[in-house]
Amino acid sequence: MNYLHQFVFGIYPYIALAVFLLGSLIRFDREQYSWKSESSQLLYRGQLRLGNILFHLGIIGLFFGHLVGLLTPVAVWDALGVSHSFKQVFAMTAGGIMGGLCLIGILILLHRRFTCDRLAANTTWRDKLVLLWILATLLLGLSTIAVSAQHLDGHEMVLLMSWAQHIVTLRGDAAFFIVDASPVFKAHLFMGMSLFVIFPFTRLVHVWSGFGAVTYLGRAWQLVRPRG
Repeated sequence: MNYLHQFVFGIYPYIALAVFLLGSLIRFDREQYSWKSESSQLLYRGQLRLGNILFHLGIIGLFFGHLVGLLTPVAVWDALGVSHSFKQVFAMTAGGIMGGLCLIGILILLHRRFTCDRLAANTTWRDKLVLLWILATLLLGLSTIAVSAQHLDGHEMVLLMSWAQHIVTLRGDAAFFIVDASPVFKAHLFMGMSLFVIFPFTRLVHVWSGFGAVTYLGRAWQLVRPRG
């Protein structure tokens, strides 16, 4: 295991997490008026609803799929009687479906953004960066399905789970588990971690507002009274 591998997969995850959390807090504290998704609906409504629904449905499914799939201890799956092979095939299938929806959605959003003059003129370099970065990360993730199909024993999947679980439990040997992982998996992991780095500086911060919707449901009624 060389120093570059140790840095990217043993140290960089913590750098990405620190930038993600601290950057989000600082932006919320200093630039609350920029804490939004900056909807382009007023500029051009065409294809927005379809692309938006497919993209968000796919990416939310991928996020929670990765969260549960990577961070649930192997012992839990074993206790439930779920074999490593079955879990891998299920992950490939579910990931392929959610990834396909997300891919169609983001291609629609990219097409409308770059073919409409009004949208193109109002698209910042940050918007382009985040969309293209997500697209590249998504394509790499879909490419891992072809790699995984070559060995369905679940061994490499378990190593990836061990890497993720050792990262979140602050154990320093995490990088060791994926030394021999496919370059496609490593590239996908790097791109995914880097999304957390660029997160606080782009419109992605509106994701945090989604958690506020939960508390919104329990808020007291707003009383509006007429004058006099």
